[in-house]
Amino acid sequence: MNIALWTAQGLLAFVYLAAGALKIIRSRKQLVATGRLDWMKDNSDAAVKAVGAVEILGALGVILPEATGVARILTPIAAVGLVIVQIGALRVHLTRNERQPLPINVILLLLAAVVAIGRFEG
Repeated sequence: MNIALWTAQGLLAFVYLAAGALKIIRSRKQLVATGRLDWMKDNSDAAVKAVGAVEILGALGVILPEATGVARILTPIAAVGLVIVQIGALRVHLTRNERQPLPINVILLLLAAVVAIGRFEG
């Protein structure tokens, strides 16, 4: 079970670190221009940067506490935070009638939930 949890944590960290870094590094206009991130059209630059920061913190939170053994309770708490991020993402995409990102959102939500449950129990 530990290997499965670490695999899920690594995948979550990779995805959220990459997604968050893009939101922090690139401008909202650059991201909207890709054509895949239409939800950003209706949000401010600060809101997009804030989402990016939350994603980076979540990525770090699902790895560092468990890896270092320091404040290990923060790993499942970070995973719960990522579940909340995905609930918000699902809400935004459903409200905007954007169906394409939904499967990824559900997969990330389930992975984060598995990590949260697995690390709270372990």
